[in-house]
Amino acid sequence: MEAADPERFDSTASDERNVATAAATDHEEFLSLLPHYYRGEMSQSGNLLSRLDLTTDWAIVVVTAVLALAFQGGDVSAYLLLIGIVGVSLFLLFDVRRYRAYDASRARIRLLEENLFANALEPSDAPLEAWRVELGDDLRMPTFKVSYWEALSRRLHRIYYPLYLLLGVAWLFRITLYEPGEPWTQTASVPGVPGVVVASVVTVFFLVATAFMIWPQQREAKGEFHGEESGSWKQ
Repeated sequence: MEAADPERFDSTASDERNVATAAATDHEEFLSLLPHYYRGEMSQSGNLLSRLDLTTDWAIVVVTAVLALAFQGGDVSAYLLLIGIVGVSLFLLFDVRRYRAYDASRARIRLLEENLFANALEPSDAPLEAWRVELGDDLRMPTFKVSYWEALSRRLHRIYYPLYLLLGVAWLFRITLYEPGEPWTQTASVPGVPGVVVASVVTVFFLVATAFMIWPQQREAKGEFHGEESGSWKQ
């Protein structure tokens, strides 16, 4: 038997893409295929969520280590807490990218849940073709479903802003009450940078972080819980 030539395979060719045409037109085959895809998408979403949680865990470890070192006494400078803020910011940048990938996978899962499983339990007049086309297009060319700035706002609100706030309060305590014999401008200074300038930069940073956290524009992330009140589940 002649071996298949890998160079002849083209995943974008129409005949290659039409392998599952029969399943697309046969409801029985189509519905039998969807559970396998759903399980695969759930597995990928779980892996992406695990990576997201790992980034958060490391950020918390950094905050804990910095707090422990900053208050152990000796000649440890207060700007170690500012280094901690920089480290947490780096984790935040990684976290935003991973969150956007996770949200894209979760959006496809929610599309299936809303248009297939929810309608199977409680049928509605939603057209079947529209969501199938949308899902198929996204599988061919996956796109982010949430903007970078919205992802940044959500991760700040959920995880990183409390970490920033903890480090900020610790830094403020460290340059004032912790060193009563020194003026705060001296304690807050960084080699080559006066304490007033450092305090101004920290203040601006927290103002910007707060503005991003309370960003009021319309959100586009899929699968988020609606409202703060619990629903009348199973009543």
